[in-house]
Amino acid sequence: MTNQTTGTGQPTGLVFDAGSPLGTAFRIDTSSVWAEATDPERITRVSIGTLIAMEGQLPSEYLVGMLDRVTRDSEITDVFEEDDADTAVPLTRVDRDLFRVVLLGTYRTVDGKLRNTFKRGADSYPRIDAKCWAIVGTNLQTLMSLLSSDVEEEKRLYLGSFVADPSAKAVANGDQLFQRHAALVGSTGSGKSWAVALVLEKAAALQYPNLIVLDMHGEYSPLTMATEASKQLARGWRVAGPNDITESEGVLFLPYWMLTQEELLALLLDRSEDNAPNQAARFTEHVRSLKRKTLETAGKTEALDNFTVDSPIPFSLSELVELLEFDDTEMVPGARSALVGGPFKGKLTRFISRLKTKMKDRRYAFMFKSPESTSEYEWLHGLAKNMLGTSQGIKVIDFSEVPSDALPVVVGVFARVLYDIQFWSDPEQRTPFTVVCDEAHLYLPADNITARDQRALDSFERIAKEGRKYGVSLLVVSQRPSDVSKTVLSQCNNFIVLRLTNDQDRRVIERVMPDNLTGLTASLPLLDIGEAIVIGDSIVLPTRIRLDQPSVKPDSATRKFWTEWNTRPAKPETLSNAVEAMRRQSRV
Repeated sequence: MTNQTTGTGQPTGLVFDAGSPLGTAFRIDTSSVWAEATDPERITRVSIGTLIAMEGQLPSEYLVGMLDRVTRDSEITDVFEEDDADTAVPLTRVDRDLFRVVLLGTYRTVDGKLRNTFKRGADSYPRIDAKCWAIVGTNLQTLMSLLSSDVEEEKRLYLGSFVADPSAKAVANGDQLFQRHAALVGSTGSGKSWAVALVLEKAAALQYPNLIVLDMHGEYSPLTMATEASKQLARGWRVAGPNDITESEGVLFLPYWMLTQEELLALLLDRSEDNAPNQAARFTEHVRSLKRKTLETAGKTEALDNFTVDSPIPFSLSELVELLEFDDTEMVPGARSALVGGPFKGKLTRFISRLKTKMKDRRYAFMFKSPESTSEYEWLHGLAKNMLGTSQGIKVIDFSEVPSDALPVVVGVFARVLYDIQFWSDPEQRTPFTVVCDEAHLYLPADNITARDQRALDSFERIAKEGRKYGVSLLVVSQRPSDVSKTVLSQCNNFIVLRLTNDQDRRVIERVMPDNLTGLTASLPLLDIGEAIVIGDSIVLPTRIRLDQPSVKPDSATRKFWTEWNTRPAKPETLSNAVEAMRRQSRV
């Protein structure tokens, strides 16, 4: 760790008053220490989560831990008068204030040639009767300064201040936060969206940020707008709605040909039908032949030998319908030259009907009614540059108008295509990017997984397992971590945990915590709005912090029900407009 020095060049460090300890150790476990308070008044002035320093084996060594439990032990003592033992009266009650400290690391005032160093883990254990002190005030500021000094200036991500001492800044390692996946969780109303906006705001200050926000409700749109008070932090796209039939600025189409065979079949095929295998086989054969036709027409001979049915190559949907209808009605010569039904006659009828229904459904216009320009061979090149090019900085993709039944497939396709582009990029030229998965429980479910859900899960679980090697990471955001894929969460090495009130959600977080920190989950329901516990590789000490407020607030403020019932009447014209918006499936 980098040395800290005063203006005179002398190293600075933690200073404790040997005559005024908080308590003394009396029981030592493998990961925690029980101590008895020496001053009952002083113990009441510290809170759960306060950092504690304890004498180590050497005079220059202190073990640093977190206060996670305080209790009182009482005993009644018989007191005898000297002259008359028969008059014994239970006269005295002895109270002992006890507290437990979970060991986190080791601080040394002298470490070889270095001064004032800190490392994770305890190299030794304290002695019985070792003194301990609360790390507060100047000492806390000094310790946090020591910890942040180990993070290079360009890697520092300032998240807020410590609850124990608001003057001490909480600094995370930005590299380690993003490169090993992270999760940001908290109950509704805990400040989760503000925390995401804060991280995006800090990233926007970098020279070449590259984050893609999957915005499920359009709440991050304020970040894409410039006002007199703030600058534009991100560029926004909206997945095309029912009324979007031409390409325009900020409207994003995801044409059907970007989907793999399995993703398309998840939308179109009813696997419970007896004819499902025949339908899948003919669909696959025709899609492959139509993609080959596109390559031959475009003169892309170098791709003809290696493309697959899953390759993102444009093809004509109307031609696909014609081929399927031909199979479904084909008559072939039979015995004695009489015509009989072909091998697929009548077996594709329902599949064709479902395909035509999807093509006509305006809710799926972004996929099946995309403009002709999206069928051009070079169109995908432009999408890659818009989404992965650092000149665009932070990208907010609004999925709010995507039908809920198609959302998992669409989100999964979008993430998979971006990941595949990164995978096939020149390793020396790759620019890392992070996918911010807002409301992840909607498309990365832990239970009751359908065929459509599985397609999205496959894409994100692949990124979670392999993305780090190729410069792709996830920031998983959810109010219900218990409903998010366990595979995805298990790959997250960093957690920003805001208030969680649900027992199941807290148990999920408890499982990903180190064993000696599971007691922290008991305090999660008590966190104030905007308070969080940060755990993982990105921060040396998991402590309770108050997140800074972002300068540009997301559109997620909790409505003031009681106040608005008293001040704002419902407007009939607003409701009429809402009915029409519902009918046309668009707010535009």
